[in-house]
Formats: sequence, C-alpha cells, structure tokens
Amino acid sequence: MNEAVLGVLLVAVGLLLVFRGYAALRAVIAAWAALVGFFVGSGATSLVTGGAYLGSAGPWVVGVLVAVIFGVAAYAFYALSVAIGMGSIGFALGTTGMAALGVRWSWLIVLAGLAIGLLLAILAIAGELPMIILVVLGAFAGASAAVAGVLLLLGMLATGDLTTPQTTTALDLRWPWTLLYVGIAAAGIITQLRTPGARRGTLRSAWSG
Repeated sequence: MNEAVLGVLLVAVGLLLVFRGYAALRAVIAAWAALVGFFVGSGATSLVTGGAYLGSAGPWVVGVLVAVIFGVAAYAFYALSVAIGMGSIGFALGTTGMAALGVRWSWLIVLAGLAIGLLLAILAIAGELPMIILVVLGAFAGASAAVAGVLLLLGMLATGDLTTPQTTTALDLRWPWTLLYVGIAAAGIITQLRTPGARRGTLRSAWSG
C-alpha cells in the first residue's frame, strides 16, 4: 500500500515538473516542494522514533503536515519557492548523478546532492536565473522522480529502500531504465521549449507572471 501511494505521487509530481514546469511554474514548484516536505517530515519522524519508514501513522501525519507547510510557503514566497524548489531539484540531480557513476549510497552522495542543491538555490536567489535552466534541470529531476515511482509501483523498490544504505547496490538497473529516464527528460524539454517564454524568460518573471 505504501509503495503504491508513494509511487503514484512520485510519478504524478515528477511528470508535472517534466512537462509543465514552465507553463504552471508556481503550482508545479509548490507541488514539488510539498513532495519534498512529505519526505522530510516522514523521514525525520521515522528516524526519531526508530521505526520503519512509513511503518506507522506518525510519519504519515507529520509528512502530510510538513508537505502542506512547504507547499504553501513555496507558492506564496518567491525566495522560499526558489530555495525549496531549486535546492531540492539540485539535490535530486546530484544524488542521481552520483548513483549513475556507481557511487554507493553514502554520505558522499548526500553531500554532493546538498552542495549542488545549495549552489542552485543561491544562484537562483542572487541572480536572474534563465528559465531555460529550470526547464532542463527540472525535466531531469522530474524524470528521476517519475522513474523512482515506477520502480515502487513495479515492486523493484520498497519504501524502506529509500532510506537504506544498500539501495544503489541492491538495484541492478540496466540500460532500458536509463533510456527511459533520458527519454522522459528529453520529451519534457522539447515540449516546454516550444513556448518562447521558456527559452527567453527568467525564473523570477515566470514565477510572478
């Protein structure tokens, strides 16, 4: 049951970011931030209580509450939207890239993800980040989430695998999954770049307008 719910959420929000990142920026970033908030809240609760991830009602309740807070904050405030949205997109890309390079799930992967996420958030807040960068990075981050959701739905991943050090070594994902990941991202980029604003606008102007 947990795998089905999380799988559907990951696929839905991931594809929303892939194909609608520019057209509905504020809503998409808010949805992505809510998903991040859910994982942060539920993961932190499971860590504190020492129970299995989403193994009881507590992590679900806290996860939903944090998801609402993150989503509303990201929708209402540009700086928070950028910090949460771009930071989490950078984290997703950083961890996916490290795993693709064969690095085992460890603090090295986490630190790489945090560093890239922090860098993207700072660049987005401090400057006029071109919209095309969000389109490209968001498409790959969304594709990563969507593929993870499919793996959950097919039973190749379990909710507990999302927090265990053995995840990247236990998975033996061959080239079709990499092809699916790249294909989804490429389709999203092509779709979004058909809109002139996605090619020439900035993140701030798209968020406000």
